[in-house]
Amino acid sequence: MQRWRGLEDIPQDWGRSVVTIGSYDGVHRGHQLIIGRAVERARELSVPSVVVTFDPHPSEVVRPGSHPPLLAPHHRRAELMAELGVDAVLILPFTAEFSKLSPADFIVKVLVDKLHARTVVEGPNFRFGHRAAGTVDYLAELGATYDYDVEVVDLYVSGAAGGGDPFSSTLTRRLVAAGDVEGAREILGRPHRVEGIVVRGAQRGRELGFPTANLETLPHTAIPADGVYAGWLTANGERMPAAISVGTNPQFDGVERTVEAYAIDRVDLDLYGLHVAIDYFAYVRGQEKFASVDDLLVAMARDVQQCRELLNM
Repeated sequence: MQRWRGLEDIPQDWGRSVVTIGSYDGVHRGHQLIIGRAVERARELSVPSVVVTFDPHPSEVVRPGSHPPLLAPHHRRAELMAELGVDAVLILPFTAEFSKLSPADFIVKVLVDKLHARTVVEGPNFRFGHRAAGTVDYLAELGATYDYDVEVVDLYVSGAAGGGDPFSSTLTRRLVAAGDVEGAREILGRPHRVEGIVVRGAQRGRELGFPTANLETLPHTAIPADGVYAGWLTANGERMPAAISVGTNPQFDGVERTVEAYAIDRVDLDLYGLHVAIDYFAYVRGQEKFASVDDLLVAMARDVQQCRELLNM
C-alpha cells in the first residue's frame, strides 16, 4: 500500500481512483463498511482505492486544545486499512490555511486535480470544507460537473456496546475512558491498542516478582480507566499474554499515571527502548491501595490467574 503525506506526494501520473475521506480514528466496524465498499467499488472499476485522512485532528486546529484522545495513531490506521485492501492512504496536514478551503476548492484541489476521483464513497453525515459547510448532497452535485459519482454507505452499526447506541469513534473513546474495553472491542472488531516506547520506571514490579514493561505512550492516546486488565503485549513481533495495569500506583503513593504490562511467566525480557503494543482484552478490577505489600502481592497473583483464565492460557 502506498502512503502519501500531502498532495505533493501523490504521483504525477496518478490516474482515476475511488476515494473515501474521513478521520477514521480507530477504523471501527462502521468505518470498515465505508472503506470496504470503496475497495470493492475500486475493484469493480479496475482502479485503485484511496483513503484521505488528516493530521492533526481537525478539531485541534479549529478549536485548539480540543484534540480528542486517539484510538489509533496514523501508522496503525494505515495498517488496518491495508488489511481491508486499500491501495493508498493520503494524510493531509490539517493547517489553519487548509481549514479555510471552501467545499468547492477542496473538491477541485484534492478530489479532481490530484486524485482524479471516479467515485467518492462516504457516510451519510460526511461534512467537509470551511466550517464543515460541504455536505454529501453538495459533493454529489459537483460530481456532475467534475465527472465523479458519489455513493453513500450507512455506517451505523449497533450492538450491546454503549447500551445500543450507534457505533462511533466518540462512543468508543467514552467506553475506553470508562474501562469498558469489552465494549470497545465490540465496536472496533478487535481489542483496543495502546502503543509506546518502553522506559525505565521505579522497577518495583521486578522487585515484587512481576517485571513490567512501562510504556511512554504516544501523544493523545486514548488510555483506559485506571485498573487491571487482561490482554496482550506485542514486542519484536511476539504476542504475549499479559496482565496490564493503568494508574498512579497508590500503594507506593504514586502521582504519575502509568501504563505497565507484565508478560505472564516471562521474567527474561529486556524491552527497554523498544516500541511495543498493548491490546486490552478484558477488565479485571479497579485500582486499589491495599493494607500491606503482602496483600498487594496476593492480589497481583490473583490478577495474573484471572488473566490466564480470561486469555485461555
